[in-house]
Amino acid sequence: MSDNTEQQVMALAGLFQACAMVEKLAKTGVCPQLPYRASVESLFVQNPKDTLQVYGSLPGLLLGFEALSELLHDHKSTQLNDCLKYSMGVLHLQKKLAKQRDMLDIIGSRVAQAASQAGHFESLHENVIGNIADIYTDTISTFRFRIQVNGDANLLQQKRVANQIRALLLSAIRSATLWRQLGGNRLHLVMSRKRLLDSAEKLKHLALKESL
Repeated sequence: MSDNTEQQVMALAGLFQACAMVEKLAKTGVCPQLPYRASVESLFVQNPKDTLQVYGSLPGLLLGFEALSELLHDHKSTQLNDCLKYSMGVLHLQKKLAKQRDMLDIIGSRVAQAASQAGHFESLHENVIGNIADIYTDTISTFRFRIQVNGDANLLQQKRVANQIRALLLSAIRSATLWRQLGGNRLHLVMSRKRLLDSAEKLKHLALKESL
């Protein structure tokens, strides 16, 4: 199994993890702390030596490995319908974003400001998350195509939940960008499904072992 396959699977897990947490937040108003931190802080990692450094640790990606494994095993699984829909939407938005150099520069500059702010507060502080959410609103949300999030209307109207969802969607786009930089594409998900699934299962078990 090539090292590049594992790198791609980590990036894909980052994408699916962020989208799985969007689904959890929209329906319950809460999401698990460790993967949430890993997803948000992935935005602040520039020039990593490898893909794992982007997410901090394998346990930080465990939720993503689980979601990715389930969807690669059975893409018709109803349990993660919304997660899959959001993930495909993110891949579509990332492709559009890649052609917008000015917008990419704005996002890069403002994420750097948010990283500096996180150094003064804490990466998951509501001010930092609000700042990241504003980046998403001012840039990605201006595209004609938008991700429609399904869930509890009362929860979705809460500022905290809305900000967390937008921050996670920006994190998902960062992971989608990384995946494409590693040579991934949507056809790859179909043609190399077995190879990706084997790697996702292997990394999931390693993450479980490290988390014990």
